[in-house]
Amino acid sequence: MGALLSYFRGLIGSREMRILILGLDGAGKTTILYRLQVGEVVTTIPTIGFNVEQVTYKNLRFQVWDLGGQTSIRPYWRCYYSNTDAIIYVVDSADRDRIGISKQELVSMLEEDELKSAILAVLANKQDMEGAMTVAEVHSALGLDALKTRTFQIFKTSAIKGEGLDQAMDWLANALATRK
Repeated sequence: MGALLSYFRGLIGSREMRILILGLDGAGKTTILYRLQVGEVVTTIPTIGFNVEQVTYKNLRFQVWDLGGQTSIRPYWRCYYSNTDAIIYVVDSADRDRIGISKQELVSMLEEDELKSAILAVLANKQDMEGAMTVAEVHSALGLDALKTRTFQIFKTSAIKGEGLDQAMDWLANALATRK
């Protein structure tokens, strides 16, 4: 029986999941991507266009698309929505001035038909910075209470320190494995 379970786990894990990392510019998306892929912080520059990398986490293979978050690039996010299994939405918790814009982008994106079944992990990033909003504040500011039918969770993270990323990825891997 155990061998049969391992076999099915192997089948689940062999399917590559498509994940988009989205959020406003400067939120920490690229730092998170490379922290997940190589396990350390790498020097990044603003993403013009996208980065795509393969990330393996707990027997799940992810094709992770990190899309640039500048105002001029955001309208093109929708070109990448098809066949998306999950969204990692990164919020700069220290950027109180743009949390409203972040909410607008999130709400607009989640209304797209192609993303109706995508699992959502919200990363309240930059928690190591002075004056950062708490997870509860980010949750409220983004209006996450309105998400009644979507599988989602919010996590307190610091991409630079690597804090909270394992918990977020554990939850995401489990949510994706149980959904399939």
